[in-house]
Amino acid sequence: MTDIALTGVTKSYGSTHVLDSVDLELHAGVTGLLGPNGAGKTTLLRILATVLAPTSGQLCVLGNDPTTAPGRTACRRRLGYLPQETGFPRGFTPFAFVNYIAALKEWTDREARHDEVRRVLDQVGLSELSTKKLRRLSGGQRHRAALAQALIGDPDLLVLDEPTTGLDPEQRASLRRVLSAAGHDAVVLLATHQTEDVAALCERVIVLDGGRVRWQGTVTELVATAIGRVWLADEAQPGALASWRTGTGRFHHVGHAPPAGAELVEPSVEDAYLLLRGTAADVAVA
Repeated sequence: MTDIALTGVTKSYGSTHVLDSVDLELHAGVTGLLGPNGAGKTTLLRILATVLAPTSGQLCVLGNDPTTAPGRTACRRRLGYLPQETGFPRGFTPFAFVNYIAALKEWTDREARHDEVRRVLDQVGLSELSTKKLRRLSGGQRHRAALAQALIGDPDLLVLDEPTTGLDPEQRASLRRVLSAAGHDAVVLLATHQTEDVAALCERVIVLDGGRVRWQGTVTELVATAIGRVWLADEAQPGALASWRTGTGRFHHVGHAPPAGAELVEPSVEDAYLLLRGTAADVAVA
């Protein structure tokens, strides 16, 4: 059974289509959502998180229709959502904040709820800071508190908007471990600008641009589209969509037509994404 299905989903504000006839299927595993600013990523996540209703189209989330009141309630009981920005009640600690969200999620047994709060705070590495005021924590630490609330109850659907924002490399690696484990049983969809997170963590990837799905498939399949189109040279060469000087002093080029005899190299997710987006004005780097 398909865990998530969108058919012709459109979200419009007046004559502007933020999402335009989106068709998607999502199953258990970790899927990355890439796209430029304004592509519609956050709108798509908010629809899946039952924050917004689509203007048109059909939506099935974990066997429920979230456009109905009973369907929304059923979805929210099995959902974890990390928005791009989280507001924290004044004066709360990480423990108090996550405990508050757990209570809203119908964890009525106090002892069981507190055990779950401690579990998710430990997952994100905040156990030792659980009683410190949120306002005294760093931005990355507050972001991890926001992530902890999304993990309450091991949800069947995790919807995460820029989950690695503000995290240092060690914290990013720890988050990848948590999300990878969650993806064994749950549908995990994360929107990110970090192509290295997609390469390191995701099994599948969706590229959204202009409110439309430009590409969807496995990460390996996306990278394969760039084979033979990425090369190194001692000098910057014309005709590339993007080029930059690397730490070795040589120039990395991404383009549709490498020059004859070019020193081809293995492409990355970022290379494939730049090629897919495809216009020099968007991606050229001196």
